[in-house]
Amino acid sequence: MSFYPQLVIDALKHVIHPGKEEDIVSLNMVEDDIRIDGKRISFSLKFDRANDPFVGAIKKASVQAIKKYVGEDAEIEGNIFVKVKPKAPRPEPKLLPEVKNIVAVASGKGGVGKSTVASNLAVALAQMGYKVGLLDADVYGPSIPKMFKTEDARPVLHKVDGKDKIVPVEKYGVKNLSIGYFVDPNDALVWRGAMATNALKQLISDGDWGELDYLLLDLPPGTSDIHLTAVQTISLTGAVVVSTPQDVALADARKGISMFTGEKINVPVLGLVENMAWFTPAELPENKYYIFGEGGCKKLAEELNVKLLGQIPIVQSIREGGDKGEPSALNPDSITGKAFADLGQAVVEAVDERNQNLPPTKIVEVTRK
Repeated sequence: MSFYPQLVIDALKHVIHPGKEEDIVSLNMVEDDIRIDGKRISFSLKFDRANDPFVGAIKKASVQAIKKYVGEDAEIEGNIFVKVKPKAPRPEPKLLPEVKNIVAVASGKGGVGKSTVASNLAVALAQMGYKVGLLDADVYGPSIPKMFKTEDARPVLHKVDGKDKIVPVEKYGVKNLSIGYFVDPNDALVWRGAMATNALKQLISDGDWGELDYLLLDLPPGTSDIHLTAVQTISLTGAVVVSTPQDVALADARKGISMFTGEKINVPVLGLVENMAWFTPAELPENKYYIFGEGGCKKLAEELNVKLLGQIPIVQSIREGGDKGEPSALNPDSITGKAFADLGQAVVEAVDERNQNLPPTKIVEVTRK
């Protein structure tokens, strides 16, 4: 009688693992290396560890099964080898596991009011009852301390699971962290790229953010190392791009959207925010003067197939609120307060839609050639 591999497999189905009460074939313990040379049969058994206490018993039972179900004259003694299953790599712990959504607020160029939008959006979300954090990732030009009138705040450290964590500064229901809390506001930051990116990583990973519905990242204008560090450090739910209606700003907004949606980064763009959409004087709240052009962001949103999340008018109170550290979103009955409340609702809906229709964003892998 000739032997063949399936005959050996069928025989080994009669060998029951003493500890798991299943046969060793169903447990995938039989390696795919069965060799038959005449009457000589050899194969390997896979165990979780070399010193498994059942190695001897299972090898003995395997010999008996081969003799009984394959053939008494099968040469199997000494031909069963033990292999140790490779251990699956332990997954890296997820950074910020208690944060449900991380949204980058970006702009293609400076001067479009990105930080004002980020601050007011954070406050608007907090006013809606969400748990919100705001990370000032504009390392070279931190403005969040000014926006929240917390320039004198100095975050403290405390221990969490034996590690030092930075306690964010909380105001208006928003947890804030900024490099501005750790440097003299009168001194310019003259840092090389590596220093700036390391500072951002520390603010992200060492902040004791706790449980949040939304963590907003106020990114610097343009496309830089800071943006790459952000997408290489954490998984962004999406990005909100801020622009004004004028052509020069829209050209840079287009580049910002392209950066996020590019194949290498692939972060969903939740939509555009048109800041300084029109000027409305306080004494004539119904009047609109399109001093930077009309509908520029709407046209760009339609062209690139992204949402127009909101249009924020120019009102003196926005500037005054920013300078005084009292965001306009604190007053939902004002023109700007309502605009930011509507923006907050639009962002919530865009995030929900994104989460329902798209898989989680992957952290960008660093490749070196």
